[in-house]
Amino acid sequence: MKPGDRVPLDGNIIEGYSSLNQAPITGESIPVDKTINEEVYAGSINENGTLKIRVSKLVEDTTLSKIIHMVEEAQENKAPTQAFIDRFSEIYTPIVFVLALLVMVVPPIFSLGTWGEWFYKGLELLVIACPCALVISTPVAIVTAIGSAAKNGVLIKGGNHLETLGNLSALAFDKTCTLTEGKPQVSTIKSIESNEETLLNIAMSLESYSTHPISNAIVNYVSQFNSATYDVTEFENLVGQGIMGKIEETHIYAGNLKLIKSINKNIESYKNEINSYEQEGYTIIILASSDMIYGLITVEDPLRLNINQTIKQLNNSNIKNTVMLTGDNKGTAHKIAQLSGIKEVYAELMPEDKLSAIKDLQSKGYRVGMIGDGINDAPALAQSEVGIAMGGIGSDTAMETADVVLMSDDINQLTRTISISNKAKNIIKQNIYFAIIIKLIAFVLVFPGLLTLWLAVLSDTGAAILVILNSLRLLKQRKDKRLK
Repeated sequence: MKPGDRVPLDGNIIEGYSSLNQAPITGESIPVDKTINEEVYAGSINENGTLKIRVSKLVEDTTLSKIIHMVEEAQENKAPTQAFIDRFSEIYTPIVFVLALLVMVVPPIFSLGTWGEWFYKGLELLVIACPCALVISTPVAIVTAIGSAAKNGVLIKGGNHLETLGNLSALAFDKTCTLTEGKPQVSTIKSIESNEETLLNIAMSLESYSTHPISNAIVNYVSQFNSATYDVTEFENLVGQGIMGKIEETHIYAGNLKLIKSINKNIESYKNEINSYEQEGYTIIILASSDMIYGLITVEDPLRLNINQTIKQLNNSNIKNTVMLTGDNKGTAHKIAQLSGIKEVYAELMPEDKLSAIKDLQSKGYRVGMIGDGINDAPALAQSEVGIAMGGIGSDTAMETADVVLMSDDINQLTRTISISNKAKNIIKQNIYFAIIIKLIAFVLVFPGLLTLWLAVLSDTGAAILVILNSLRLLKQRKDKRLK
């Protein structure tokens, strides 16, 4: 398979080496170097080299197929929700109709009034008891709320999901491309046995020969310093370790600690400093030759803009727990959690582990919302009470599985949508109470003869109009509205 192709089936590499982007399957933010005899997953993206792969599993047994199967199982476990008002009206309407007939017939039989008098009162009762305002109190508010969310770039796939969104007590976040941007960036340039200018020049010269995302991040960063470039010969990709090139008769390496140890033992003197960077979640690129350690470059996947403010708002609301579910290593996961304000971390997870984590949270009594973007998030999205997908960068599987889609990939929209959900629930309650109170007042006025038929019609129609107008207030939901 060529660079840019997706791996069609699970298998093992029998020829070639490359970096594979496994983020859609495992959620790892940095592509993984693979060579002969190493396993590859269906759905992964080949970043550079040409590979020959021996298929090891049938279509139905691949990791991707298992993910799809888990999604189907999780969706089947979801109990269908029925609107209480619809069930209520199914019972209420025939009872009122029978009651109105009895009012028309029974009193005249026992000579308690004329037929015309009681027939008129029966009609009044039918009009005021009509459940129009009550029945539309919920759907009008929900449709308006969904429309309001859509104006802000949030697609909600049903009223039950809108209502549930406001009842969540825990939110689980994928890391890569959800809490973070999903694009590696250089965070530190540190010279060791050379000056910084030399370090930048060598980095620019070597990394410009590689198409690896980390190399691209380094080139993009160093290019702003207008660094000089050297002629590089004998360039070579060292799978799983880094790269090597010859500059002015010196072989210079750029790669991980394991690679540099093999060519320069002096790196041991800086091992503690390098380990401290790794524990903080950075990817470390060391530049060295056999007789000099030039320096190191740290790379990270940066947080999305204002994500810590969003998480803080969520933590200060009805959300009792915020959780990160990621396939990345523990060091990176805990660093991102600390910076963003996430309370709980599950790291180094495969798709089935994310599903288990959601079930674990639900077993603790949480009503869980899951926010993710990749195929690997789909089972967890399906299992959660509300699955929320990133629409711009999200996979088709994630968006199809999710109940809510953030079309502009802005996590801040989540707080606005929860606010809309809470306001919608309050308006639904107001509509129901108002409709019932109007009906009760009119009902009390029927039998003393204080209510005329045209007033009954006016009260019923007026109640329906006021319910609609009250629901339309949701369209004026302010974009900067905070969680309640």
